Amino acid sequence: MKSLLTALIFVLNICQLCLAQDFKSVNNLAQRQFPWLAGRLVLKSIPKEKDADVFTLETQNNQLYISASSASAASRGLDWYVKHYAHQSISHFGNNIRNINKLPVVSPLLKKTSLVPYRYALNYCTINYSFSFYTWEDWEKELDWMALNGVNIMLAPVGTELVWYNTLLKLGYTDAEAKAFIPGPAFTAWWLMGNLEGWGGPVSMDMMKQQAELQRKILKRMKELGIEPILQGFYGMVPHDLRNKINEAKVIEQGKWAGGFQRPGILDPTTKLFSKIADTYYTEMKNLYGEDIHYFGGEPFHEGGKTNGLDLRNVAESIQSSMQKNYTNSTWVLQGWQQNPSDGLLAGLKKENTLIIELFGENTANWEKRKGYGGASFIWSNVSNFGEKNGLYGKLQRFLDEVFRAKESAYGANLKGIGIIPEGIFNNPVAYDLMLDIAWHNEKPALDEWLTEYTKYRYGKENKDVIQAWKEFAQTIYSSPDVYQEGPSESIYCARPSLNVNPVSSWGTRKRNYDQSRFKEAVKVFVKADADFKDSETYQTDKTDFLRQVWANKGDAVYDELVKAINAKKNTEIQKSGNQFLEMISTQDILLGNNVHFTLNRWLKEAERFGKKLPDAQNVMFNAKSQLTYWGPDNNPKTDLRDYAHKEWNGLLSSLYYNRWKVFIEQAQSGIITDPAVFYNMEVEWSKGKNIYTPDKISKSQMKLLQEKILK
Repeated sequence: MKSLLTALIFVLNICQLCLAQDFKSVNNLAQRQFPWLAGRLVLKSIPKEKDADVFTLETQNNQLYISASSASAASRGLDWYVKHYAHQSISHFGNNIRNINKLPVVSPLLKKTSLVPYRYALNYCTINYSFSFYTWEDWEKELDWMALNGVNIMLAPVGTELVWYNTLLKLGYTDAEAKAFIPGPAFTAWWLMGNLEGWGGPVSMDMMKQQAELQRKILKRMKELGIEPILQGFYGMVPHDLRNKINEAKVIEQGKWAGGFQRPGILDPTTKLFSKIADTYYTEMKNLYGEDIHYFGGEPFHEGGKTNGLDLRNVAESIQSSMQKNYTNSTWVLQGWQQNPSDGLLAGLKKENTLIIELFGENTANWEKRKGYGGASFIWSNVSNFGEKNGLYGKLQRFLDEVFRAKESAYGANLKGIGIIPEGIFNNPVAYDLMLDIAWHNEKPALDEWLTEYTKYRYGKENKDVIQAWKEFAQTIYSSPDVYQEGPSESIYCARPSLNVNPVSSWGTRKRNYDQSRFKEAVKVFVKADADFKDSETYQTDKTDFLRQVWANKGDAVYDELVKAINAKKNTEIQKSGNQFLEMISTQDILLGNNVHFTLNRWLKEAERFGKKLPDAQNVMFNAKSQLTYWGPDNNPKTDLRDYAHKEWNGLLSSLYYNRWKVFIEQAQSGIITDPAVFYNMEVEWSKGKNIYTPDKISKSQMKLLQEKILK
């Protein structure tokens, strides 16, 4: 009898493992991120409900049972359990993970259905401002995060360099000519969007092959996790000098883009040559990445592009038909940004094979203004930041209000997805969590209640001070004023010095659209919980970010005093306020040096690791630094892209930013206002340097004194 019972238990265990094989990739994900679930997770496939993904959660005998309609839903179910029952989470700004012996009980069975079929992620710019130097180790973690947050469609243009290189060789370009079209690893996004060509390059064949191999791993893992990749389609972007190779090419010059970059040309999509080159391009795409691709991105005439009288309806039909000729029934994904896509383009598209990303939902309602994009399906998304600049920001209540307003509007049937489209993702984790979470609520949740849950899974347990602080943050730094604002309010410490810094970067803002005193008081409440969370990576990271913001806010007042003194030509006052301002930059640098997420060193070590086996390793490091500073192109001190991607980071504050302000203050004492070209030259030289700026740590007692100083 005992042997029979043992055999029966063995068979039952095998049966459970068989069920788990429905979503083996999700089991693997759980083992990577939450090892305490190993051997205690049973996954089962169930049908969708109409067009909606669904998952259920249940626990029995210290086992977690997840039934789901897809690998994406199963991953989201896993994440839901980990967050809302185990109070754990992973994020770009720290993880809150610990071992658990006895599983938290789910009772009764929990069932969740998706509000929309698509859960979308990523901006072209994210690929560079956040992921420029990602290796497979980094991408594996990134894809786990995406899957856990329910993402099932994601921009994935890594490895397009080799597609283009091979295509250009087929068109008669030499090795050097083909490489001259391809940008460096920190600038591919703007090349793919048709904004520039070649900048930051040339790249080696080794780098292109490295990126292609990385892309194959990315695509394989995405398929396993049920995430549809959006690859780069051919929309007519060609080298601006294509006519030097092919006389009959009808190329529409696109002129210059921001900063003075030469834009690629657009090959007239209504010509036979377009179809021929498109076939070549897609053949090279298939050779490298296969035929199991269903979505393609690409924006013709992006950000001020010229159409030269083309019939845009015919243009759209031609681009889409070439796409579908090579990848049957594929969908063209377009960004709803500014006037994109134009009414003319929309008129020529097969709506059933078109998907629009409503890009700037926190500030605009193009889905409404454009009348549901003429019947096309759209995804409501928020950008949240530009250039991955530091700064607390996110119109949380607006996210909730606008998504449900769109869903309940006359265009609700066209709302097919919810997503995140930040230019950089290493900031404001609350904004991304909320946006992707909305996709699993069929009724609008109350923000305060959602934030209470967020604090528990972000930090690991409930704390009244933390909850109270976050409710105040929702009314201050994360409030939703009816004010147009492109990303977070900028820090004066990062600015190229002048007497009128407004903004720090082009298209940014220094204005604070919230009560700064009330925010600082909320931070004081948050840090009251410090002893409770002294070993919490997530709490300590957020605390650093909140303190950074308070100190950045204080910098504005001292800057105003400095400007006042310079204008009055009072040397004693210039020296006094100047020294105070420089000391504040140093204080911020010290604070941020004690958390890896706010260090230049983290970014540069990524670049160092990425370029380790490449012959162009030195150029990789230049890419990393120049993106943060003058951006490019060379020999243009008036570029409006400089400091667009500035960072309030340890190492950058203590070197370039401190030294720029020091020069400005010293010259002001001599009655000279520094020529901006001086700063441009400093930025270029800094970008060519080899220092990776290893931070100096301070003791806990020193950190406590620093915290008191900031909150005084």
